[in-house]
Amino acid sequence: MNEQAPHQFHLLGERRYAPFFWAVFLGSVNDNLLKFAVTLLLVYQAGSTAQPAWLTAGVVGPLTGALFIIPSLLMSAMVGRLADRLPLDRLIRWGKALEVLMMVLAAGAWLAGHAWGLLGCLVLSGMHVTWFSTLKYAYVPQHLGPQELLGGNGLLEMGLFMAILLGTLAGGALMSSGDALPWLPAGLLVLALAGWALSLQVPPTPVAQASMAAVNETGLWRSLAPHGSGPGPWMPVLGISWMWFFGATCLTLFPVVTHGVLQADPSVASLLLVLTSVGIGLGALSCERLARLLRTPGALVALGAIGMAVFGADLAWSLDQIASRGAGPHRLSVLAFLADTGHARLMIDLVAMACSLGWFSVPLYAQMQGRAAPTHRARVVAANNILNAGFILASSALVWGLDAVGLGAAATLATVVGLHTTVMLLVWLSGAGQRSA
Repeated sequence: MNEQAPHQFHLLGERRYAPFFWAVFLGSVNDNLLKFAVTLLLVYQAGSTAQPAWLTAGVVGPLTGALFIIPSLLMSAMVGRLADRLPLDRLIRWGKALEVLMMVLAAGAWLAGHAWGLLGCLVLSGMHVTWFSTLKYAYVPQHLGPQELLGGNGLLEMGLFMAILLGTLAGGALMSSGDALPWLPAGLLVLALAGWALSLQVPPTPVAQASMAAVNETGLWRSLAPHGSGPGPWMPVLGISWMWFFGATCLTLFPVVTHGVLQADPSVASLLLVLTSVGIGLGALSCERLARLLRTPGALVALGAIGMAVFGADLAWSLDQIASRGAGPHRLSVLAFLADTGHARLMIDLVAMACSLGWFSVPLYAQMQGRAAPTHRARVVAANNILNAGFILASSALVWGLDAVGLGAAATLATVVGLHTTVMLLVWLSGAGQRSA
């Protein structure tokens, strides 16, 4: 294992990391391309004879989101056990081969315009996401040295959000161009085949010693307990889940903010997604260098937590100020939105808050991997995935509940920022109390 000084970009030129990274990246692009294109297709077909009457435009968004995330709740434990029992390189190749089969089915359902088939393929896509969200964080610490974990995870986090962005924008562009019917199935298959070809280059990743015995002895949640004299991975896992709660709440608010606060057309919602993805990507890529300047990854987590609170609060204030101006004579296009200097502060806040999310989460992923026992590291990642999914669903319930009692987008964001600040203060006070004891 390479113990050289951190320099994350050299990993993209090495076989131990590059084929794995690009295979995972292309799979994420494919999953998000399929999800967004299917969501748009079903929304615009709502009310037609091509799909069931109950599948209205208002039902499509929540339904496709739920179908995409429910496999994480149901499958993560099983994938975690498999990943601790079998070589990871073999599981990666199996997953990419199944992705090819899944995209063949999706292409057939798309060309036939079969609503039930498309919904079923979204479930399969959610299973694919669950498979690789467990494998990738178990794979990295087996091929990277302790000093490379922060950079390697930063690249993974950047790749995830760039893949979400590319897949979503490509799906929207294909649907708006009118060429989606022939080109989208072809694109899905090409991406899946390219990912499978890359997976063949992933180096051998054997099972950790004594892992078979550990599979039988250690349960999923027991895997989060400390092993040896060091701390366990429980606190990093909770921190990562909190990041997903915070981020998912912001993403859920984008359509409401675009329509109700900014009085803009849907292209502005895409712009907000671009700014968020770029911000998280920049934050993730800068973690390695910032950690060297701050001397410790823990300081980077604290910096990210403070940035989430400060820029999130200022973003909520900016939204409230824009809402107080009232509606204009017509909805803003993306160019008109960018030309209005009154929106500059909002965009800066959004990018800075997203960057803070990257600073907050990437060191926590490295801590989770470093604190987990090698014999059941994949089960730690699986437990993390289950908690992430639960926190994301909780964020949706919170947004729905606050909307039901009449809170607007700015007040909802301010509430979440207040919760974040309270949680971080409690964590800091708890840590301070333990250090003084």
